[in-house]
Amino acid sequence: MVTTRTSGRGAADGAPVPDRLLAVATRLFAAQGFERTSVQEIVDAAGVTKGAMYHYFSSKDDLIREIYRRLLGLQTRSLERIADGPGTAAQRLREATADVVVSTLAHLDDGVVLMHSLHLLAPHIRAQVRAERRRYHERFRALVAEGQREGSVRADISPDLATHHFFGAVHHLGTWYRSDGALRPRQIGEGLAEMFLNGIAVQRP
Repeated sequence: MVTTRTSGRGAADGAPVPDRLLAVATRLFAAQGFERTSVQEIVDAAGVTKGAMYHYFSSKDDLIREIYRRLLGLQTRSLERIADGPGTAAQRLREATADVVVSTLAHLDDGVVLMHSLHLLAPHIRAQVRAERRRYHERFRALVAEGQREGSVRADISPDLATHHFFGAVHHLGTWYRSDGALRPRQIGEGLAEMFLNGIAVQRP
């Protein structure tokens, strides 16, 4: 699989130490797996000492949590901007679905790391990550429910089911997306948004 490496860039010597560590850890975790990546490899690649890493991150688990927090924070701010913005619920839902696909593809290593590593984390960190993700999904779900109230989304579809169905597709982008493929991120985002909205929209005569 060929993925984008935007998350792994920015590990230049002049970058702040936490940013260098996160960039290197993301790249290594995505390339060779969380379990097979040692703290020593991370600090060597980042050009820092173990002491410097432990000043900012208590463990590899802590690095994973921060990788996810960074991506989720970006996507949450974008979703809130769209959900609270102008337009009908259906228009905002379409924009939100395309946006999360594009942002996921722009930070694909982050998503791949989480999908493959979440079950390996310490229980309390895993619970925190899942709680943060659940709050994000609930904001998306609220937009689906708003579409039902305005009459643009079918009333016979569960907003929970629609949300889980859509994010199931998002979470598996890393299993098939190729940065050198024919489809660009915006095309994929708009295509998935179209398919999702067509499936839940009220069909007008």
